[in-house]
Amino acid sequence: MTIKIALIQLRVVDSKEKNLKNAIDLIRIAKKEKDANVVVLPECFNAPYTADTLLNVAEEIPTGETCRALSNAARDFGVHVVGGSIVESCSGRLYNTCTVWGPEGDLVATYRKVHLCDSSLSGKMTVAETKLFTAGSKYATFTVGETRIGLGICWDMRFAEFATAYRTMGCDLLIYPAVCDVPTGEQHWELLAKARALDNQAFVAFCSPARDTHAKLIPYGHSLVVDPWGRIIQRATEFQEIVVADLVLKELTDVRKRIPVFEQKRTDLYDLKVGCS
Repeated sequence: MTIKIALIQLRVVDSKEKNLKNAIDLIRIAKKEKDANVVVLPECFNAPYTADTLLNVAEEIPTGETCRALSNAARDFGVHVVGGSIVESCSGRLYNTCTVWGPEGDLVATYRKVHLCDSSLSGKMTVAETKLFTAGSKYATFTVGETRIGLGICWDMRFAEFATAYRTMGCDLLIYPAVCDVPTGEQHWELLAKARALDNQAFVAFCSPARDTHAKLIPYGHSLVVDPWGRIIQRATEFQEIVVADLVLKELTDVRKRIPVFEQKRTDLYDLKVGCS
């Protein structure tokens, strides 16, 4: 089994309708022209990443406009669609939520962002997520063939324990739709992707929107795929494009055999409730 993953680095504009049309067009190209069997969209791909615009595009899952469009695209093109993330409205609360749609248009996974981002790392706060969203509290996985895939969203990439939990569950690929600003991306984007891949001897994919220099939060771009050795196997520019990578799954066995760190872990020492002497 080979996974051909396509990261859709689309340019997000101030129109939900145009963003959805662009996303569907690019999903079609990823499947029909590039033969991908897993297609990934960025975080908050249907609206610019500002509090006002995100509030305006909130919808219920799975009945909302974006969900219906993604379900139809997955079914029409016969492909798994990792729908980046959208603002989910549920019982009076908002969540930053990733949906995954199977080749028959069925909803196969839903993941609500666990680690919400309140950060001034780049010198300014664009969206204080804890004031807008409720944090999720569950992991989410889905399978393509025999490959189990774990989901995170943007800020989740900074938490090594979170990724390792997915690896412990048997995940071989971790996918993170994300919106990262340029100053932070220049320092941490590749480093975090490589670290999560090396930590867990897994494939890792980060999917960003394309760069828009007129946006309030200017996305870094440079969507990428990293292999279990920590090597970048595909990397986008900052512009709108589709990045496609063939994941050679037999590499997982080779890496894990040659460097058996998961067999050497001292989990008896890692619980912080254990006292020191």
